[in-house]
Amino acid sequence: MSHLYTRTGDTGMTSLVGGQRVPKSHPRLEAYGTIDELNSHLGLLLSLLPQERYATEHSILLGVQNLLFSIGSMLATDTSQRDIRPGRYVTQDDILAMENAIDAAEEGLPGWRGFILPGGAVAASQAHVCRTVCRRAERAIHALAAEAEVDALLMSYVNRLSDYLFILARKINKKEGIEENIWQKREKNP
Repeated sequence: MSHLYTRTGDTGMTSLVGGQRVPKSHPRLEAYGTIDELNSHLGLLLSLLPQERYATEHSILLGVQNLLFSIGSMLATDTSQRDIRPGRYVTQDDILAMENAIDAAEEGLPGWRGFILPGGAVAASQAHVCRTVCRRAERAIHALAAEAEVDALLMSYVNRLSDYLFILARKINKKEGIEENIWQKREKNP
């Protein structure tokens, strides 16, 4: 019988793909751990979107979740020590598909009216949470890229994904008939 627990991480070390041991505070773990967190938040977002009303979004987000799993695997692999398995790479087609999803989601939305405060429908609020976790993942990936090789297409994809999640939040609020809250600049005190 196998157990979920291995006891090998109790001392603050963990294994990368390929068996290399690194501290749990290593930037590589922060990068793929934040991708894993984003994937979990996307799962919650999917559970908040009725599939019959959001079939396109379900399809897109399930594809994103699958690719994020591969991205996590890529980030968990020290490519100076081991090659990444074929089929786990982010491609230019993945980026193009995300850009097309952004364009399609943006259709029919009002133009720039100011900075949008996160909120509105519960699903839109969760899309904003996903967006901010995605931005944190992007920062963690760039921190890792400062000391290790990271695929440039992977970084581009994560950047586009955060843009998509912003537009998706707006689209959900519009579809649900909820007006977005626009940031109101504070008046200066005399």
